[in-house]
Amino acid sequence: MPLHRRLPKRGFTNFKKEVFGVVNVKDLNIFDDGTHVDISLLHDNGLVGKKYRNIKLLGFGDITRKLVIDLSYISETARIKIEAVGGRVEG
Repeated sequence: MPLHRRLPKRGFTNFKKEVFGVVNVKDLNIFDDGTHVDISLLHDNGLVGKKYRNIKLLGFGDITRKLVIDLSYISETARIKIEAVGGRVEG
């Protein structure tokens, strides 16, 4: 049997890969006005699993609440929608 069939097939695992938890703007409507939204609040409410340390806020849907967002990764569309309602983006 040829050597390439006898050896185990192993792929490449990138250890520097960043895995993001994704939250959409429409999911933030469960919070009250003026709420300070950060990673721990999203973990506690079950919007993102606890294994995610990097969370990205995407601009899908509409937001009706004035929130203070403190996340590291926010899309430009989400930033525009939050500031249009009167919310604030920190971080």
